Amino acid sequence: MKAFFLLSLLLLASSPSDQRKQSNPLDQLPPNEELLTHFGERADFSPDNQRIAFMSKSFGDAFVIDLKTRAIRCLTCSIPGAAFLRVMHLSNGDYILIGPERFTDVDTSRDRDNELWYLSSKPGSKPERLNQRMFEGAAISKKNMLISFAEHHGDHPELPVNYSRLMVATLDLSQDTPRLANIHKVHESSDDSCSLEAQDFYDNDSKMTFTCYVKQHQPTDPISMVMGIDLKTGKVTDFSQAPGFYNECEGIFPDGNYTAVESDRQVSDLGGDHGMHNIDIWKLRLDGTGKDWKRLTHFNDFAGWKASNPVISTDGKLMAFQVAHTADRAGVGYGIVLHHLE
Repeated sequence: MKAFFLLSLLLLASSPSDQRKQSNPLDQLPPNEELLTHFGERADFSPDNQRIAFMSKSFGDAFVIDLKTRAIRCLTCSIPGAAFLRVMHLSNGDYILIGPERFTDVDTSRDRDNELWYLSSKPGSKPERLNQRMFEGAAISKKNMLISFAEHHGDHPELPVNYSRLMVATLDLSQDTPRLANIHKVHESSDDSCSLEAQDFYDNDSKMTFTCYVKQHQPTDPISMVMGIDLKTGKVTDFSQAPGFYNECEGIFPDGNYTAVESDRQVSDLGGDHGMHNIDIWKLRLDGTGKDWKRLTHFNDFAGWKASNPVISTDGKLMAFQVAHTADRAGVGYGIVLHHLE
């Protein structure tokens, strides 16, 4: 069965022009990369870079690993039927969880029922609902209690079909019950030419990156774009400038000049289909030209493999990402890799 699964991965990733290796990238990690965990997905650095939080699996439990001792602790294992999709650190060391209250099915639980939860870092704490449904992931400030998230028709049926908007809010912990305050819209899209997802705050939380997913009507249309918005002026910039390519920003560098990007740029050399399946992690300069790219991982050099969901430490010294298979849907991972940046 295992051999059949691996063969299926190779066939899905390969094509007559495919230049990929028929081996395992984990057996050939470069000197600046190390396998941190043998399971898990969607890593997130603590503000002090001492820990990494991650999910055991999609619709599973949240864990945290101490980077010095390598001790792993479960954050949600005391909760029966935990079905979370993401865990992210707040600036005070507490956590935001993202996911449904309970698992129904993959599509319903990831789309309609996806919502925000607060989890205190105090031992024995239980997740507390923030009464906010949202699309996919969120931008969480590592400096302030600031959160951004997208709202779509799928999670907010009262919104028009194909409409999406970016919201920004402050997490208020001053009362007995945590709540989101000052919720306001900062950007919107009225059609499927740009479906929005919040990514990262930068420049002292005055700006934010987001991804624009595009429904392609012709091959030259972008598949997804790295975008940025100035939260003071509302000015929006297409940073990737790459029609026909998949570019999803995830993980901001602390200087705010670069972002990590899940990109399929290497497909032009390796062969295979463009899109979210054949991706690796690239570094893009946020100057608006779309010309300064540097490849950081080479998992997609191997048939059936990709690197995804990168995050950058707040000191800019480390990147964490997940081991992933090209056949799986976005977000599914099989272990966390620690990448030492130059």
